[in-house]
Amino acid sequence: MFEYAPAPESRDIVHIRPSYGLFIDGEFTDAKETIKTIDPATEEVLAEVGSAGPEEVDLAVRAARTAFETVWGPMPGRERAKYLYRIARIIQERSRELAVLESLDNGKPIRESRDVDLPLVAAHFFYYAGWADKLAHAGYGTKPLGVAGQVIPWNFPLLMLAWKIAPALATGNTVVLKPAETTPLTALVFADICRQADLPPGVVNIITGAGETGRLLVSHDGIDKVAFTGSTEVGRQIARSVAGTSKRLTLELGGKAANVVFDDAPLDQAVEGIVNGIFFNQGQVCCAGSRLLVQEPVAEEVLARLRTRMATLRVGDPLDKNTDIGAINSAVQLQRIRDLSEVGEQEGAERWAPPCELPEKGFWFPPTVFTGVSQAHRIAREEIFGPVLSVLTFRTPEEAIEKANNTPYGLSAGVWSEKGSRILWAAQRLRAGVVWANTFNTFDPASPFGGYQESGFGREGGRHGLEAYLEH
Repeated sequence: MFEYAPAPESRDIVHIRPSYGLFIDGEFTDAKETIKTIDPATEEVLAEVGSAGPEEVDLAVRAARTAFETVWGPMPGRERAKYLYRIARIIQERSRELAVLESLDNGKPIRESRDVDLPLVAAHFFYYAGWADKLAHAGYGTKPLGVAGQVIPWNFPLLMLAWKIAPALATGNTVVLKPAETTPLTALVFADICRQADLPPGVVNIITGAGETGRLLVSHDGIDKVAFTGSTEVGRQIARSVAGTSKRLTLELGGKAANVVFDDAPLDQAVEGIVNGIFFNQGQVCCAGSRLLVQEPVAEEVLARLRTRMATLRVGDPLDKNTDIGAINSAVQLQRIRDLSEVGEQEGAERWAPPCELPEKGFWFPPTVFTGVSQAHRIAREEIFGPVLSVLTFRTPEEAIEKANNTPYGLSAGVWSEKGSRILWAAQRLRAGVVWANTFNTFDPASPFGGYQESGFGREGGRHGLEAYLEH
């Protein structure tokens, strides 16, 4: 087997400052406390960032309120659109810098941050810039809510920022956003982009910190709208905290997506979709296809092709353009993946991973598949949020739907078949917010995304994404 020559992306394009403050009212201000953010591939400390306490959160919310009442809320939509277009263009101009920084701070392969994340980030701002002066035609009203408190996760730091901020600004709201404590750096560079775009002070505020900072933000009396993407457990806590208030709430939470392969599926194409569904971003995706349901007549052939394909996946340096699977985001997340994988073996499932030499430093986990999985196994019920696939089989289409829907989640699903009628039949019966047909993890800013049950409520993206930020 031949060796790939390294093809590293240069770090020199990124200038990481030793420390970053909080971005409040158009300026960076020091916080009383700080936290460190590290490179998960090397465990190197990248920078220290501020940790916002009650006073800083209050300052950010008051700055957003002032900007909403005096500048952004009264501004005509066509003028707001100009700022969103400007932000989108600057993101495109700085896309290489942002992609490298995202891979350093998050651990994802540079090919994904460069070719998937950054184009989608810019596309979301372009898309919602187009809506800013057309709200009357969206069907949800034209009056903004006010100040949005937004909390985003670490798996797609900049993309989740775009999903949250772009529709909020297009509809005339102002924002206080808290990025995840392990991946704050691209959000802080986005703050600099806001200044570069001459966005009025206070329209976007970025406050960094851990879970307590997020709690302070969503519980603040000056917040009119809460948007959260993250774990179901934290989503429940947020729902309880805003219950009985006038705050609007949208939640995009965990998932345990079923990827259903029928016996007439194009198998090579399906295997590529399976790999993309579970190993993209190291499986750290809310809508990851972590449950593979294969019809019995083709199960052995699919598994054989899948193992062959998995053996070609390259695990290693996220900045190497050859890398398919990068580093797990944190030591805490790596331990959870390890624990649940050990439970899978204890429950009797058969574990397989291709031969894979992992780096000595950093947080790494090989692409892994479990066979002999039953619906009662924890690895089939709980979100692992890592590169771990559970395989179940089915005999009839009705059994496939029953097994696919046997979950408290409902974020996404995939269907693989040559028959359009079978795809439509399955899609109508799958309890999932997004159903992909003969593809997986395909996104577009014009398409709404969101879940049911323990996967949350509300939609982000598309015309539907405007609804959560407008009074109607």
